[in-house]
Amino acid sequence: MHKMCKKLLVLIIIVINCIGIMISLGTGVSNAEISSNINTKDRLEVIKEKGVLTVASSNDVPFAYIDPKTNEFVGIDAEIIGEVAKRLGINKVEMKQVPFENLLVELNNNQDIDMVTDGMYVTDERKKEALFTNIWYKESEAIIVPKVSKIAFKEDLKNAVVGALKGTAFLELAQKWQKDGLVKDVIIFESQSELLSSVNTGKIDAAITDSILAAYIISKNSSFYLKILEPYEPEAPGMIAAAVRKNDTTLANAVNEQIDDMKMDRTILKILKKYGLNENYFVSVKDGHLSGE
Repeated sequence: MHKMCKKLLVLIIIVINCIGIMISLGTGVSNAEISSNINTKDRLEVIKEKGVLTVASSNDVPFAYIDPKTNEFVGIDAEIIGEVAKRLGINKVEMKQVPFENLLVELNNNQDIDMVTDGMYVTDERKKEALFTNIWYKESEAIIVPKVSKIAFKEDLKNAVVGALKGTAFLELAQKWQKDGLVKDVIIFESQSELLSSVNTGKIDAAITDSILAAYIISKNSSFYLKILEPYEPEAPGMIAAAVRKNDTTLANAVNEQIDDMKMDRTILKILKKYGLNENYFVSVKDGHLSGE
């Protein structure tokens, strides 16, 4: 009796397995594929379902930062992406603070982050790590020195200690200058505030940083006894854009469409002017498309 029950049980199991195999062959889709299809969604679709776009920034004034008085996400990049999100029907933009040099690494490893918006230059090296949107605006570097300084021209940096922010194109330029014997030494800093404070207190002779940031902070902070070195011809003009993951093409295309519209209706220019920038920083729709993309 027991042997008959065991044989019946084995027969039932065999039948069930056969049915499973037939169903699988009939549909041509494995269980793993079914599971993958259920769990995989386009990022733009997920963002719209959540109603929140999460961007990474180093909390960098005046590009993308949290205003300590209002606790709101503000700045040039913040206002641009905020308007883009609004036009895409996304109700909210949130910022996740990440050190500048880690922004693209965090973008590619943290699924909670949708995009990087932080006054980031588009470079060939960075394009290997992420997909950049169309250009938002342009800027260049500036040399910051104390108001009373022996440094009057770029040539005077030959005996100077120059500071630059870690992970920036400006640090690469400063290190090139050092290699070429154009500056005495280069000190790397972790934050913009520390960088400018070090110039202000005489710990370093000069700093190389964003022209936009330099002009904004010096004008807003009366405790900084600093100035922008003039005359000076920028050597590292750059184009600013947002970055998304390589495979988030739908998101990039949607953002690009809105960026182009915002250039056409002058919304981006209005935002630039709000932060004291003129038309020299504006990039047209035609000039804002990355070559070869």
